[in-house]
Amino acid sequence: MTDPSLRYLEPDWFTRNILNPVVKTLTKVGVSFWGSRILEVRGRASGEWRSVPVNLLTLAQSDYLVAPRGETQWVRNLRAAGGGRLRVGRRTTLFEADEVSDSEKPEILRPYLERWKWEVGQFFDGVGPDASEEQLVGISPNHPVFRIRYTV
Repeated sequence: MTDPSLRYLEPDWFTRNILNPVVKTLTKVGVSFWGSRILEVRGRASGEWRSVPVNLLTLAQSDYLVAPRGETQWVRNLRAAGGGRLRVGRRTTLFEADEVSDSEKPEILRPYLERWKWEVGQFFDGVGPDASEEQLVGISPNHPVFRIRYTV
């Protein structure tokens, strides 16, 4: 059963039916927008591959996935699977993922918001890249973050 205290902001019709499919299609053919990738992860119940467009943040020689909408299905699946694939064009990279603790998130959320606030800022409760450390700490539990370790 899903924990009702976990935050999840469901995509609206436009995002679900227009924006995500367009970004997904373009990324699949090799056009990456600002670091977009297709995240592929096995479903925790079905075992089937699921895919969703994500923004891959590179910071200090590490790559991160941030869930701006909170406890999404891809977050739950990634936790269960422990890894997956990232695609752009024909290039597919296998990875394992480690979830980042809330105390580490502010140093990742700030650059993430600097790069993509125009796209995802609405999901961060008015907190932007210029926010205080306390504000970033305050929103950290609402936004799962994963450090990527490439396996191939």
